[in-house]
Amino acid sequence: MRFLHVDTVFLKRLYVLFVMEIQTRRVHILGVTAHPTGAWTAQQARNLLMDPGERAGRFKFLIRDRDSKFTPVFDDVLAGNGVRIVKTPVRSPRANSFAERYWERCGASASITC
Repeated sequence: MRFLHVDTVFLKRLYVLFVMEIQTRRVHILGVTAHPTGAWTAQQARNLLMDPGERAGRFKFLIRDRDSKFTPVFDDVLAGNGVRIVKTPVRSPRANSFAERYWERCGASASITC
């Protein structure tokens, strides 16, 4: 799970929260906001788990960085569904290499398809 930022033509910065399924490389955009908070991030985790179907049950691990927006409430929401939270070490972007590569690819291209 990762935040990436997008700068708009109106010079505003928007933050996009996404999660990637490593096995299929499928990316799920959970939400976009100008001001991400811990409460907003926890709500996006709830929304992910409330999705009908088997998608929520497929997540066994969640690799995330140590951003302050990932609060203990966020961790509790996912742990309550049996998802194990794995925090990356400090200042080690290669520990979450799949999300980092996706983020770099989106930053390098200006297309909507990211």
